[in-house]
Amino acid sequence: MQVLGVSANFHDSAAALVVDGRIVAAAEEERFSRVKHDAAIPQQAMAYCLAAGGVGPGDLDAVVYYEKPLVSFLRILRTRFAVAPRGQRAFGEAMSVWVRHKLWVEYEIERALRRIGVRPPKTMWYSEHHLSHAASAFFASPFDEAAVLTFDGVGEFATTSVALGTGNQLSMKLELDFPNSIGLLYSAFTGYCGFRVNSGEYKLMGLAPYGEPRYVDRILDALLDLRADGSFTLDMKYFAFLAGERMTNQRFADLFDGPPRPAEAAIDQRHADLARSIQEVTEQIVLRIARHAHELTGSSNACLAGGVALNCVANRRLLDDGPFDRIWIQPAAGDAGGALGAALYGYYSVAGHERVVDGTTDLMQGSFLGPAIEDDAVRAWLDAEAIPYVAVDRAERPAAIARLLADGNIVAVVDGRMEFGPRALGNRSILADPRSVETSVKLNVQVKKRESFRPFAPAVLAEKASEWFDLPCESPYMLLIAPVTERRRRPVATEGVDVMARARIPRSEIAAVTHVDLSARVQTVDADRNPGFHAILSAFDALTGCPVLVNTSFNVRGEPIVCTAEDAYRCFMSTELDHLVLGSFVLARADQPADRIVDAPLAHALD
Repeated sequence: MQVLGVSANFHDSAAALVVDGRIVAAAEEERFSRVKHDAAIPQQAMAYCLAAGGVGPGDLDAVVYYEKPLVSFLRILRTRFAVAPRGQRAFGEAMSVWVRHKLWVEYEIERALRRIGVRPPKTMWYSEHHLSHAASAFFASPFDEAAVLTFDGVGEFATTSVALGTGNQLSMKLELDFPNSIGLLYSAFTGYCGFRVNSGEYKLMGLAPYGEPRYVDRILDALLDLRADGSFTLDMKYFAFLAGERMTNQRFADLFDGPPRPAEAAIDQRHADLARSIQEVTEQIVLRIARHAHELTGSSNACLAGGVALNCVANRRLLDDGPFDRIWIQPAAGDAGGALGAALYGYYSVAGHERVVDGTTDLMQGSFLGPAIEDDAVRAWLDAEAIPYVAVDRAERPAAIARLLADGNIVAVVDGRMEFGPRALGNRSILADPRSVETSVKLNVQVKKRESFRPFAPAVLAEKASEWFDLPCESPYMLLIAPVTERRRRPVATEGVDVMARARIPRSEIAAVTHVDLSARVQTVDADRNPGFHAILSAFDALTGCPVLVNTSFNVRGEPIVCTAEDAYRCFMSTELDHLVLGSFVLARADQPADRIVDAPLAHALD
């Protein structure tokens, strides 16, 4: 049975194909269109998934959309009636999009399928937003039963849900409804601190360790009524998102000692303290919901999805202080992952197929579910474009890359299948030596062209992770933080140092990936999930005695992660990367023709 899942029309649209219970392919539309957070019907992602599965013109059995558009439309109408006459302009703009596109999603998906030569199945199934998130987490997990927790901004009416997953079914136990939303609360602070809502939340998380939690009591006293079970009620007099024009209002600014930070303006200690405070409140909410979920379900396992599940600091707090023995987090936890959840929900819950798991292996295949690059095609393209390169034997490739890195070069690597989800995990990555803090400075300013305070993540050989990080379990999808071990740390003095200057102070032997609170967002790399990346790390370890590398996504600010060799070369030539490795071919920036250098990053919009 071939089931196509689709998410679209809000942000991060995607498609996923499940065939006989196996995840064959999944990809975000942005990787093909090159429009970051693309919300369009994912025609190119659908075409890729169906081609990867060999789905013929009449072979597709079912399409599952990740939510119920009419229910979301009802929420918007009810909200409009509640706040009128405020928000008239935003409401008019929303209605235009709904009437022209969003209410006709079934026909738009059918039209897209016909364009790519596939006959639409007779019926399209609809999941629900949080059910799709829950399905993406539970059905892809290694667990036969688990409590399933989802947190995000809003989907239809729900903002948070708890379900019990058993076998091939999900049973919803509770939901928290709009406007009381942990995701929207966090996004309100994201926007107030000058970052873009729905894409800048990870920046706020990265800023938090620079601050002190001095606003926690103010948030809990004024903004929300938090109950023991994790449910809460927001005091909407401080928020403006019901009217759809912005997240917060003047009362919010008065409460937190000043106006919102304009985008690109300087960040000061107040912004860092706000980030730390809302991070602490978020962790408290997640912990309370988790404890209540444990009481409701009786399960010792938990699965997480929804945008808030990408908060790796809260995830680690849940692992350490929560009630569950094991947690598993969907690596594509945001709306893109809803496409995968929809397909899995259709295959297991609607069609009723049996689900078999072994308790240890998830279905995500390392999250390498996107298009692959092949050496023959890359060589042909390089030759046709007259691009200088050096071909390296596959057996010698890891050592060659490791030598470049050990010599201080920053190297972008594109190999195998693209990752599904927001994290680059070694196949569409920029790699660097983590032992100097100057590496992170160069990466932020000269390569990634982003804020200097933002940390970089380490990839570490799974078998040596405990020598470098205090991590009680594997972290293959870069969704948990871990402190750097005591013996790898260096003494530091930060008294009187400006908040933004603290990022330049070395704190450990792997200074480029050690955040100001001595933590790191760790990716453990094993030979089963990604033998190629594991071999590079092993070769670097053999050269340097360090089994750790900086691993950051191969993109520049405002662009999606690269997909093809062409994307990679354009991005390479718009940065100060030293080398690009495309499969078995090594390109040195110094050898490239001057007329191919791009003066500025190829960005659609700053984020």
